[in-house]
Amino acid sequence: MKEEQQETEHPWTKEEVLEICIEKNHIKPDPVRNQKRFPCTTCGKCFIKQGHLMVHIRIHTGERPFKCLSCGKSFTKKSVLDEHVRIHSGEKPFSCVICGKSFGRKCNLTYHMMLHTDERPYTCNTCEKTFKSKVSLNDHMRIHTDEKPFLCVTCGEGFIRKCQLIVHIRTHTGEKPFKCQSCGKSFITKSDLNKHVRIHTGEKPFKCLYCGKSFTRKSDFNKHITIHTGEKPFKCLYCGKSFIRKSDFNRHVRIHTGAKLLSCTICEKTFNEKAHLTNHMRRHTDERPFTCNICEKTFRARSSLTEHMTVHTGEKRFLCVTCGERFNRKGQLVVHIRRHTGEKPFLCGFCGKAFHHMHLTNHVRIHTDERPFPCDVCEKTFRRKDLLNRHMRVHTGEKPFLCKTCGKAFCHSSSLKTHFITHTDEKPFQCVACEKS
Repeated sequence: MKEEQQETEHPWTKEEVLEICIEKNHIKPDPVRNQKRFPCTTCGKCFIKQGHLMVHIRIHTGERPFKCLSCGKSFTKKSVLDEHVRIHSGEKPFSCVICGKSFGRKCNLTYHMMLHTDERPYTCNTCEKTFKSKVSLNDHMRIHTDEKPFLCVTCGEGFIRKCQLIVHIRTHTGEKPFKCQSCGKSFITKSDLNKHVRIHTGEKPFKCLYCGKSFTRKSDFNKHITIHTGEKPFKCLYCGKSFIRKSDFNRHVRIHTGAKLLSCTICEKTFNEKAHLTNHMRRHTDERPFTCNICEKTFRARSSLTEHMTVHTGEKRFLCVTCGERFNRKGQLVVHIRRHTGEKPFLCGFCGKAFHHMHLTNHVRIHTDERPFPCDVCEKTFRRKDLLNRHMRVHTGEKPFLCKTCGKAFCHSSSLKTHFITHTDEKPFQCVACEKS
């Protein structure tokens, strides 16, 4: 009788009781029993919960049921939509208890907290480099495996990170979703917008703890720090030379390997890096996509625009530690330092003359009589680009060098300097026979 009563009160199976307890959160599910029970029929990937599977299936179907009412962008998950909406509303509900900085996403706050603790719990087993997040470690591991799982369907180029692919796709579509509120200029990435905004605000958030110098961009700050630490983590296995930046290291290694993988379809010149080929192609097309916001001068390469901006700002970031002279460009500093050291690494194969700088290229043309710069008007040819530019003023009548005293204009800077002497009454040229000036 007692057994019959028990059977009446508890008619459920063991599995049913277990499911009810899990549903009511009385016990945690058995990780073995409940591990990834829901497989995707398209790709075979398995999931613990059916809800996770349903979200995953949208990758295959392309379904994006959650739409932003502000910009129309759609998402596969509501949680991602909620995070996106905060871009429009400016809401940042997650605040750092140490410095008070706020974030739109909780994961960004978690990552930010590690800046205060300098905690790097994830270590690469290959090179022992440490990271603050597992995502960063996974991205880093692809450097060792050379895996690039994110492919562009337009051009076939592969990327280590999905975010890199998303940014790359915008170069095909022309999409620039990040707009400056001050001048209206648009940008492909939010980081580019943030860097640009600092031109208006003058903000330099990255401060060196060694010398107190501040920087607009973190990349410039990281490069500067190595001046104090002397760290050069990228070492060449061929000659032992070390480098601060991996891009410089990669470029150097190709000197040993002789690898030139990319070829210009017009003139067949080869290049080590795609960026160099892209910049070179603009010489043929005369495309100048980088524009100065101040004087509207255009440039083929972003680096040229960056160097040009120092003309307006007067900034001379590169300091010679020997004599204290400053320069706009790093290349100018490198050449200047050789004047102190006497180093002349560029040797002419015809006459043996050595040079501080790449003036060797121009010098060799004296022996070969190569004149690669023709005038489009009169077909006169020149060995150097600056000589061609100077010659073109004969045809255009341009006189860019203006005397600040009398307003007279000149085609060449040397003519302005000679003219300026008439205002100063200076007579710098003296006769060696009678000493008349």
